[in-house]
Amino acid sequence: MSETIVPHFRNDAGVAVIEIGAKAFMCTGATHPFDHPHIFLDMGRDEAVICPYCSTRYVYTPSLPIEASNPAECAYLPGEAV
Repeated sequence: MSETIVPHFRNDAGVAVIEIGAKAFMCTGATHPFDHPHIFLDMGRDEAVICPYCSTRYVYTPSLPIEASNPAECAYLPGEAV
């Protein structure tokens, strides 16, 4: 079993673009009860991906830690309910 934790991101603020430090992650849409199905997204060789549920555009920013985002409030922190 893998020990890798997949980072989760949300878009409560409704911003068009979220910069993230991960290329593979989960989009939850927003905080419960306004979330959508938690979907795994993988950018592969691309530098960006759009969530098919909420249309948030995620852009890979290698200077960010894997679990971080810009805006910062779009990242779920360890221990938070997802």
